[in-house]
Amino acid sequence: MIAFQKAECIYDITYYFAHKYLKANDRTVDQMIQAARSGRQNIAEGCEDGTASVESEIKLLTVAKASLQELLLDYEDYLRVRNLSLWNINSEKAVQTRRVCARHNESAFYREAIVKRSDETICNIAITLIHQADMLLRNYIERLQADFLQNGGIKEQMYNARTIYRNSHEA
Repeated sequence: MIAFQKAECIYDITYYFAHKYLKANDRTVDQMIQAARSGRQNIAEGCEDGTASVESEIKLLTVAKASLQELLLDYEDYLRVRNLSLWNINSEKAVQTRRVCARHNESAFYREAIVKRSDETICNIAITLIHQADMLLRNYIERLQADFLQNGGIKEQMYNARTIYRNSHEA
């Protein structure tokens, strides 16, 4: 799942960023890392739970989205309080970053790239990836909800299958 791959990239970037640019005793270090971890872990757990319960999958993916939104605010706060730039969505840097982030979902790519970048650039890369992961998760949750409305959950599907089986064997 691409959203999971992006969440892994976000976690790796955040781990590096928090340890390099924030003071060790700053609570934000743990908060950012835990938010990034929660985003990744809840995607994995949600997809695994989805084999038995669409409702659980949707709930966990929603938690993942919320965790990534919390992390997004931390990156935006970092930029704001340090008078660094949050790149305008139409700026050349932002457009180029979106293109690169759309093509690369391997955490190794970002782990290598970020060591050569400034804190401002790393924040904007993370923000871009968070927006991309959020969009992917939102679209996936909407598909799950539509499928649930059309086909029901696992209990309904099992009940319908059992009813069809009984009806075909009664005759």
